[in-house]
Amino acid sequence: MFAGGGLGSVQLIARRIRHMNMLRWRLRSVAATGSGRSPNGHFKRALLFLVTVLAVPASAHAVVDLGIDVLEQSNYAILKGKRVGLVTNQTGVNRKGIRTRVLLRQNCNLVALYTPEHGLDGTEKAGRYVKSRKDRQTGVMAYSLYGPTRKPSRDMLRGVDVLVFDMQDIGCRGYTYISTMGKCMDAAAENHIPFVVLDRPNPLGGNRIEGPSVESSWISFVSAFPVPYVHGMTVGELAKMVNAKGWAGERCDLTVVPMHGWSRAMMWGDTLLRWIPTSPNIPRPGSCSAYVVTGLAGELTGVETGVGGHAPFEMISASWLNADSFTRYLNSLGLREISFHSLSRGRQQGSYFTLSRDPETNLTGVGIYMLAEINRASGGAVFRRTSRSKLDIFFKIYGSSSIRSQLERGASPAKIVASWEGNEASFRRARAPYLLY
Repeated sequence: MFAGGGLGSVQLIARRIRHMNMLRWRLRSVAATGSGRSPNGHFKRALLFLVTVLAVPASAHAVVDLGIDVLEQSNYAILKGKRVGLVTNQTGVNRKGIRTRVLLRQNCNLVALYTPEHGLDGTEKAGRYVKSRKDRQTGVMAYSLYGPTRKPSRDMLRGVDVLVFDMQDIGCRGYTYISTMGKCMDAAAENHIPFVVLDRPNPLGGNRIEGPSVESSWISFVSAFPVPYVHGMTVGELAKMVNAKGWAGERCDLTVVPMHGWSRAMMWGDTLLRWIPTSPNIPRPGSCSAYVVTGLAGELTGVETGVGGHAPFEMISASWLNADSFTRYLNSLGLREISFHSLSRGRQQGSYFTLSRDPETNLTGVGIYMLAEINRASGGAVFRRTSRSKLDIFFKIYGSSSIRSQLERGASPAKIVASWEGNEASFRRARAPYLLY
């Protein structure tokens, strides 16, 4: 019933948007240099460019149709006559911004909600328990899956005929929404309830694969599946792979409602969709890339990454760093499409960075270069400064404790990053049967 399509037209529109952005830049440049004068050659060329862009035929499907949009277009056929449980939060919306839980309340028999880390509204801080409560918008009970339990209990699922998942992920293994999905798939299987994933774009695109996988002893809620740190899959594709491999436990009766119009080369800006902050420290689409770079190091004592500020994850600092020398080192690496700038905030010294929309640089690798230099500048003490409980979380997110011994032995960041290449290539092959786009 459900299949992807319309890729060519959407790619055309995405290209058209980029052309329009280029035009705006050109016209601003003309205005800055030619204000108050008759049209010169530059301005005429800009006008000609405008005519050319507008001549490109428009498409009725300029915006990517999300899984929820495709479900709407089918008149919710697979949910008709069933009591529906929905795993969701504030990011579960259709392309017009209408919440999925409101749509299912209006058009289906929505009987229960289930909420992840950060809660139904996405405002709770990371790691803070979320309470179950009645949702004011729908009047339906919203059971917390980030409190005493991370997996829906039999009582929570009583009276549910089908369990639906609709949340926006960020494309990084350490972000816990996919872990919640896995727990719900396991519960659905145990209770013989069909599981439906309404698919959404990966904001990092579908081609970026980076970093180590997770050693079996380090599988946890912050690294639930043995996939690279950046996996390049949508939640629907990942659900298919997780289910086939049995990574979530017993295999469930899985249906993925795919998007129409999304392709692997698309970044978030190409989708024409509005970004809804997935959590307090992912306020913008670019925050997803920044999270990949510094999210690991932020678990170490004395290292700050801007969390709680205006640019979370877009900086890194420590009290023992020298901002200028640290920034000079990072810029000397010649990493493509990322630049570093000195940062001093009281005793904290370091760098903030700016990324292009889709940098060619291995973002996970950038974090390792940063971490290696931070460790060197600390006299090799960055791990010794960190409590056992925090180190445990750090190793779980990285997927192994080997990173500590590698850095303490003096292994170069380049060697560590190169050691991932076999794993990245192997995963690219392994995921191929589960790709939808």
